[in-house]
Amino acid sequence: MKPIISTSRGVTLIELMIVVAIVGIIAAIAYPSYQEYGDRTRRADAQGALMGLASAMERHYSVNNTYEGAAAGGSDTGSPAIYATEAPLDGNTKFYDLTIQSADANSFTVRATPKGGQAGDGMLELDSTGARRWDSNNAGGFETGENTWDK
Repeated sequence: MKPIISTSRGVTLIELMIVVAIVGIIAAIAYPSYQEYGDRTRRADAQGALMGLASAMERHYSVNNTYEGAAAGGSDTGSPAIYATEAPLDGNTKFYDLTIQSADANSFTVRATPKGGQAGDGMLELDSTGARRWDSNNAGGFETGENTWDK
């Protein structure tokens, strides 16, 4: 009787290390893209919240014939009394503070300031003319132009 010779082979350590390296490379590429996607999603939530705050400012104007007095305590600037103070509006973790930056009889500017995990993303602003500004480089100043949210 002839002995039975097994022809099956296992995975070598080198093959396993190659697979682990490939998975590591894929993860190193995918994770930053995932993080950027999360940042863009949270920024879009803040933009929607600013649009909602602007609508609330317009409702306030239609009742009072002025944009003044829409902030907490009846003042002209600060946290809004007529709308939510943080974004996103639903969910537990808040990534932006909403404020009324300026308000007078005929115009207003509202701002979303990032906080927490969104802190380095730059402020968003919307004014009564519909101009949308984003401090995309987080330098404390807004880019020139009126509609920089889409950059």
